Amino acid sequence: MLKNLIALILLTALSLHFALAQEIIELPFEKPAETIWVGGEKEYYSKIWNNPVVTNVSVPSMQVFRPEKPNGTAVIVAPGGGLYALSIKSEGTDVAEWLAQKGITAFVLKYRLVPTGEDGVQEITKDGMTNPARIVERVSPVMPYSIADALAAIDHVRKNAEDFKIDTDKVGFMGFSAGGAVTMGVGYNYTPENRPDFLVPVYPWTTVYPVQEVPADAPPMLVICASNDPLGLAPGSIELYTSWLKANKSVALQMFSKGGHGFGMKAQNLPSDNWIARFHDWAIAEGLTTAPTIE
Repeated sequence: MLKNLIALILLTALSLHFALAQEIIELPFEKPAETIWVGGEKEYYSKIWNNPVVTNVSVPSMQVFRPEKPNGTAVIVAPGGGLYALSIKSEGTDVAEWLAQKGITAFVLKYRLVPTGEDGVQEITKDGMTNPARIVERVSPVMPYSIADALAAIDHVRKNAEDFKIDTDKVGFMGFSAGGAVTMGVGYNYTPENRPDFLVPVYPWTTVYPVQEVPADAPPMLVICASNDPLGLAPGSIELYTSWLKANKSVALQMFSKGGHGFGMKAQNLPSDNWIARFHDWAIAEGLTTAPTIE
């Protein structure tokens, strides 16, 4: 009994220490009158997705991952999850930790999501099985808020560049699936103050946020996807790449034959496992970051 009590105390202390160690930034936002969230943000392990998730986000925020030796590059990471949830680990914190090891200051963004109940993953799964059109109906009114949160994140990072030890002209945005749609929203709706210096949409959800006219000053972009994406997102990724190419903008496409959807930082023993290394190679070649120095 005593051993169990001691273990519980230690676990609580460690959890508290971890919570205090996290650097969380709340972002400014305008509260919408027509969308209401009830019950607060939820974070739990989804047995449906076999991954930690966050749902019902109504207040945008981001967690900061500072490298020991920052090289001046910053990447804001937007996890996916159909705008019903955020796959916060494999498409969020795991990505940020990898980037930080390369000297890149990373920020995991929690953008506003569709208002859901106790289990947003269960809700999108049910909607997908019984009424797929309902997903678009629920996502469409919230998407502008998600994009606004992403632009606010870029603005905050750039305005606080000195504190984060980053260059104001090396602030990029990377997003997965629904986060990829948010990335596209950033790419089409920025102002001079919140223009990203590069974009990395990873299997972007182009069916909910279609490819549009390329801005005149569009930033460099790397599109990543798998040909066998079961949601059929490969053609949209190619269309996005082609639009940048036709507009004579700097763009690259990394299309894996296999990988499926939502591979993120999950190990599948496939070439797609190394997508983030290919991003790093591209960023170095484009002069957007530098390789870590070996001492």
